[in-house]
Amino acid sequence: MAEIAYRSQVRIERIKGSLRHAFLPEEPQPVKFGTHGAIAQHYGAKPGAYEPHATTIDYVVAAAAG
Repeated sequence: MAEIAYRSQVRIERIKGSLRHAFLPEEPQPVKFGTHGAIAQHYGAKPGAYEPHATTIDYVVAAAAG
């Protein structure tokens, strides 16, 4: 079995509702995660209840595409 080359140290902090802050390596500020559009609707968020932010799936898709 090969040695582990890298282990990501990430911390997630729930702020309110679906809003979370992700503290990522090498990023000086936390990254905001939340919901928007159809995803917010799917989870039953009332329109205007929360400020829209990119979801975790948006970041996964961006990472896979990049």
